[in-house]
Amino acid sequence: MQILQPPDWVRPRGYANGVVAKGSLVFTSGQLGWDGQGQFQSERYADQARQALQNIVTVLAQAGAKPEHIVRLTWYVTDRAAYLEQAKEVGQSYRELIGHFPTMSAFQVSALMVDGAKVEIEATAVIPD
Repeated sequence: MQILQPPDWVRPRGYANGVVAKGSLVFTSGQLGWDGQGQFQSERYADQARQALQNIVTVLAQAGAKPEHIVRLTWYVTDRAAYLEQAKEVGQSYRELIGHFPTMSAFQVSALMVDGAKVEIEATAVIPD
């Protein structure tokens, strides 16, 4: 994987401007912050974000992919204030579970399709040839 960083651009913090990768593509559906049995263990945004990231790691493993193969994440959050207030805690979980910064987009949405869900995260990974 090659990170794309135009030389005259300010370096982004917490994401990459672009990525080039070759290999097998792996796509996850949006992962919520619930456990494998579809139960929320917490109502807190940071806890649900950590669980959603763990769910992504678990799904990717089914294809033989690892967190370092992730090239894109898309975050949907229901509460921008919680996203910002708990960013340090989420960042710690993120570094522990994912460990690198691929391309990312984040959106505040009015609600997710599952009651009680605070965050949904989609991932795209590329397993090198």
